[in-house]
Amino acid sequence: MFENMFRRRNLEEQVRKEGRLPPGQALTQKFPVLHYGAVPRFNPATWDLRVWGEVEEEKRWTWAEFNQLPRTSLLMDIHCVTRWSKFDTTWEGVSLRVLVDQGLIKLKPGAKYLMQHAEYGFTANLPVEVALAENFLLATHFDGQPLSPDHGYPLRGVVGYIPGSDDLPTPYFWKGAKWLRGLEFMSLDRPGFWEQAGYHNEADVWKEERFR
Repeated sequence: MFENMFRRRNLEEQVRKEGRLPPGQALTQKFPVLHYGAVPRFNPATWDLRVWGEVEEEKRWTWAEFNQLPRTSLLMDIHCVTRWSKFDTTWEGVSLRVLVDQGLIKLKPGAKYLMQHAEYGFTANLPVEVALAENFLLATHFDGQPLSPDHGYPLRGVVGYIPGSDDLPTPYFWKGAKWLRGLEFMSLDRPGFWEQAGYHNEADVWKEERFR
């Protein structure tokens, strides 16, 4: 136990010296599970992902079709508003930026914000420039394995910090919705589930924007 504690402290000091530990955060070697409500069941025969709003053409992908989209892998640090940080996490999935760059999603000029719609009506909002950055992913896999149900299987939004990419905004981890089912592009911003409950709308980890 003491050996693990000292190892964690040494790792935490290392990432602090590297400038990768945001203020008020502590390193964890676990992957805490935090969500509101029950874990939904996944049925690949009925699951789909819808794209609508400020787009030239609405889209709907079945699970089989979604898995044919271009794949991307990312190595990121993730930071939860509850003050834990996990470093060098590996994610695999579909990059929204790639879908737009390849014309698979065509945004209208008025598309300024993205609302992620998840099971049970849960929502999470982001500016489009954050959703289209390299550090946002529609993730299906973590650490080489499909997401666990508790962590958003089969699909979740993931946003984090790519080491060395200090020009990219890094919101807290809640800004990526678990159990994702829809992407609504909007001309005007709307608060998501946690923003309506008092959490900060921008949620910049480096500014400690936890609550409004």
